[in-house]
Amino acid sequence: MTEIRDCIAPDRNPRRPRLRLPKGAVDTHVHVFEPGYALSPARGYTPPYSTLADLRHLHATLGVERVVFTQPSIYGIDNSAILDGMAALNRQTPDRARAVVALDMNFTEKDLEKMDRAGVRGVRLNTDNKGGMPIAFDDIPELSARIRPFGWHLEFLFPGKDILELMPLFRALAVPMSIAHFAYQPATAGVQAKGFQALLELVRAGNAWIKISGANRVSRGDLPPYDDVAPMARALVEAGPGRIMWGTDWPHPNKYAVNPNDGDLVDAFCEWVGDEATRQEIMVDTPAKFYRF
Repeated sequence: MTEIRDCIAPDRNPRRPRLRLPKGAVDTHVHVFEPGYALSPARGYTPPYSTLADLRHLHATLGVERVVFTQPSIYGIDNSAILDGMAALNRQTPDRARAVVALDMNFTEKDLEKMDRAGVRGVRLNTDNKGGMPIAFDDIPELSARIRPFGWHLEFLFPGKDILELMPLFRALAVPMSIAHFAYQPATAGVQAKGFQALLELVRAGNAWIKISGANRVSRGDLPPYDDVAPMARALVEAGPGRIMWGTDWPHPNKYAVNPNDGDLVDAFCEWVGDEATRQEIMVDTPAKFYRF
């Protein structure tokens, strides 16, 4: 039996970024780990609790006003934690939160209708984390056909080396797609690497939205400076105006040595994207349209 590892907590003392974020800024990639929700026995890691109260404190410190919950692999297809978190935020402030869920193929149209009304906007397919993808690749055409009437998308997470093999699948998708964390393309490989060039191809084709999140996952080091990530971020912004989004990846699960302060991640983004109008587009306009805030 494979050991389920305990991962480390985020930095519990986020600091305020050097620059003020634009009004309506969206964090497009967070998870929440609350007491009382059953963990999947098929998970690959166990996180410490990082609660909705912690998330509220983080976003108040960073200046983030809206958020997208992304289903973590540790809960399998039980989306209760993120759906409850989304509902709580939306009760407090209407249209503050959205979510991307994990499903198997047993869902019904009524399930989709209910989730769409609540604020769900897509389905996550995660082959990078154990237990994260109960849907087979062969089922993706049917899945796409069933979610398409709702305007949903597919969000992919996969080992970076897999991108070339997956390109035919991505090119054939009948619904929009998103990919987080620079598609796990290693910054040390550079922007001319075949994997990163494939990512640029997807962006230019017009059906892929990329989250320039998780710099600590693709940089040479876990902590700043993330100067090696800057060329990738700028290349993506240049290739896909209107198709780039940003997220913290809080609380940075499946990490075991050290996690960055989220204020540092915001500062890194502001260094990659020095133009205020472009930051507005990436942090506000594009995610507001993509997730239908």
